[in-house]
Amino acid sequence: MMARRVLALPALLALALAATLAHAAPAHIEQDVPKARLAGSGAFSYFAVNIYSAQLWVGPQGYGSSTPFALDLRYARKLNGKKIAEASAEQMEKIGAGSPGQRQAWLQKMTAIFPDVREGSHITGVFVPSQGTRFYLDGKPMATVIDDDFARAFFGIWLDPKTTAPALRVALLKDAGARGTGPSESEQPMAGPP
Repeated sequence: MMARRVLALPALLALALAATLAHAAPAHIEQDVPKARLAGSGAFSYFAVNIYSAQLWVGPQGYGSSTPFALDLRYARKLNGKKIAEASAEQMEKIGAGSPGQRQAWLQKMTAIFPDVREGSHITGVFVPSQGTRFYLDGKPMATVIDDDFARAFFGIWLDPKTTAPALRVALLKDAGARGTGPSESEQPMAGPP
């Protein structure tokens, strides 16, 4: 009986380690969002066609306008980078973000940043207060945009109460509250200077 317990212990430890690693933040997220944890995840489909899955990663302070967080999109299909930028600008307009001139400038920035993606590609946007929005492709740095209005508009596509994907917003913000530090900002969009 004792021999079975001794043999079972390494197996239990391996399972515990695997469970921990399954929820560990990727290195490029952890470097900007220390002690990052998965707040929520969901999928976006268009006319029953899966486009991407999304994950929101937050630190111990949770999601808010003055805390770092990351939004990771894993694409389920091949998409043109210019189309991704155009769809993003269109969604920014739908939530009422920015002026027409700002959205045009943001479209130009996103068109320059976003590459064509294939099934399994990840584009991660990381918001770091006072340092801007950092973009990564499959964990490798692509660009940084230092523009508070852009940050609010870009992340607002998924996290603003006026998003066109409210079920995805709810899924992403599921566990986005602070851990043991008081009230949560998880229901608040990024408002004021991020």
